[in-house]
Amino acid sequence: MTGVRLTEEQRVDWLRLIRSERIGPRTFRALVNQHGGAGPALEALPEIARKSGRLLLKVATRAEAEKEMAQAARLGARFVAMGEPDYPKALQAIDTAPPLIAVRGSVEILSRPSVAVVGSRNASAVGLTFTERLSRALGEAGYVVVSGLARGVDTRAHRATLATGTVAVLAGGHERIYPSENEPLLNAIVENGGAVVSEMPMGWEPRGRDFPRRNRIVSGLSYGVVVVEAARRSGSLITARFALEQGREVFAVPGSPLDPRAEGTNDLIRDGATLCADVSHVTSALEPLIAAGPRSDRTAEEPGSSWAESLWDELDLPGIEPAPSRMVEAFEGETETAVALEEQGQSLLDLLGPSPVSVDDLVRQSGLSIRAVQTSLLELEIAGRLERHGGNAVSLLR
Repeated sequence: MTGVRLTEEQRVDWLRLIRSERIGPRTFRALVNQHGGAGPALEALPEIARKSGRLLLKVATRAEAEKEMAQAARLGARFVAMGEPDYPKALQAIDTAPPLIAVRGSVEILSRPSVAVVGSRNASAVGLTFTERLSRALGEAGYVVVSGLARGVDTRAHRATLATGTVAVLAGGHERIYPSENEPLLNAIVENGGAVVSEMPMGWEPRGRDFPRRNRIVSGLSYGVVVVEAARRSGSLITARFALEQGREVFAVPGSPLDPRAEGTNDLIRDGATLCADVSHVTSALEPLIAAGPRSDRTAEEPGSSWAESLWDELDLPGIEPAPSRMVEAFEGETETAVALEEQGQSLLDLLGPSPVSVDDLVRQSGLSIRAVQTSLLELEIAGRLERHGGNAVSLLR
């Protein structure tokens, strides 16, 4: 179905089906196609479960679906179904597109060409400065900037594009903003004409494995993904991997080989990603792609061969523990580490790297007083960890 709006009855059925046990995006699509709609698919689920040898399959009730829809309405969110005119076309083209997304803010912004900007949660001052300049330039060039509302690069990308348009994708539900300190930023995104998107239930508390789920939406909404800083084992590289599978362009910002936060981005460039040192490197590569329209990844590979297949088919859903999957096993540790990094916050030491940065930038980026910054820099210098440069700039010694 394309360009047709669901009735409210159909929307309830869609929500019930996607919230039922072991129904992921691919399974949802197969059931709807096979049975002619979500309603008939719900009726068929008990028999399907019996034939598969399962004595009990939890099917979301109508009351549960209506309760969630009421929660969404109180928050000012609306459910948009795949195939409806408001559903983002770029996201719809990916194999694991969520059947329903809950959107707060402007639905119209989801139809504009988008670029994802992602990177380290404990980004350097140089990385944050570049993120701000690049994101602002992308916005001025007419692009919506998409990111994941995390600390560090994500936060800076959203803030830089409040005036031109930004979309935040949540790992949890709209009632469980993570990190909680970014709730004012989320409200600013909505108030300034941006959008906040989630596929999860309203009250869902994000877990480690939910961050890769979010990342495939971040890349799926976008024509290209720019990775600013990323260690070799980071969630940003998961986003880049999804982007490659989805037929999106991947850009990487080069960094010092002495900075662990640049190892992942430098590896991406070595492996064929487009080097990004200026906004023109992104816009010139994306213009022909936007003219051609979003590419679909549904026929790119034989069924079962996708790198992410084991995560998205028979997906673990709210209240249901998943069967082990190679993707979760490979990356859950990384995302848990990323969550731990978010909990730690960002120190002055995080902002420093082997590339020189001005003391004024450190004061601005850290939010600390000039006295506190100068004191910390002096302590680092005495410890033999700091190098001073001309122009009141400093860098961290290896």
